[in-house]
Amino acid sequence: MTSETPRTIRLATRQSPLALWQANWVSDRLTEAGHQVELILLTTRGDVDQRPIDGASAVGMFTKGIQRSVLAEESDVAIHSLKDLPTAPTPGLTLIATPPRAPVRDCLISRGDKKLEELPPGAIVGTGSRRREAQLRHLRPDLEVRSIRGNVETRLEKLDSGEYDAIILAEAGLQRLEMHTRITEALPPEKMLPAPGQGSLGIEIRTDDGFCCTALSALNDPDTHASVTAERTLMLTLEGGCLAPIGTYGRIVSGQLHLDAVVVSRDGKQRLYTHGVAPPEEAMTLARQLAEELLQQGAAAIIQEQRDE
Repeated sequence: MTSETPRTIRLATRQSPLALWQANWVSDRLTEAGHQVELILLTTRGDVDQRPIDGASAVGMFTKGIQRSVLAEESDVAIHSLKDLPTAPTPGLTLIATPPRAPVRDCLISRGDKKLEELPPGAIVGTGSRRREAQLRHLRPDLEVRSIRGNVETRLEKLDSGEYDAIILAEAGLQRLEMHTRITEALPPEKMLPAPGQGSLGIEIRTDDGFCCTALSALNDPDTHASVTAERTLMLTLEGGCLAPIGTYGRIVSGQLHLDAVVVSRDGKQRLYTHGVAPPEEAMTLARQLAEELLQQGAAAIIQEQRDE
């Protein structure tokens, strides 16, 4: 009598230090559950092309190559930073798990440890995100905001070399890479709302893969799932895409889902905001309601302006 060889779960990931941290976290959880795991290391278009992110071609630049690997059955599981994953579903793939979320805040790292309000007029602040750029210009229109690309380490090197006076990065990535001591100021959501899914992992599998469905669904956190579902539904309803200056933050408070959302013009002069509360199981309904409120306030014109640039 022979037993079948245990199936190895192949995890597809980018090769940046942060992506590897995320993949190894998933690998460790699966190994603890008794599964055999292999990492499939890939390079995406976003890793190779270091030009400023712009245009429709930027959609999925960090995720499509990983998804293709899973769809081609060269790997079994795609592991993403959820904020990089386009909100429109990919045929053949299922977002099976969003593990417990790390902190969602954006953080300022500056030379001289100056907080945002302490930066002098004309100080150069680097960010690769239009969402951060727009909210930063709303808060401090006197600063000079410039594009920056590269992984966390590369951006910090550019700051330290004097190319920028400050940069803005996600707190989650800095914590995971044990670089949280570099943080000058954690910006509260009241000042700067995060990207949809920020701080969360997004784990995708082939829709018809029952084995991986069972194995990976165990990593899903219901509170995180409800929160990011609301955020991603709001983005999808607004047809924002990855370049839109949309910030949104969902969280469970005393059993209720709270959702904030903002749309800001690139120059920071127009800021549209809304907030709502609903049971977690009504995450998608709440998100669509808030998206409609933003559209009634004029969000479509701001979003379209970004597409036209």
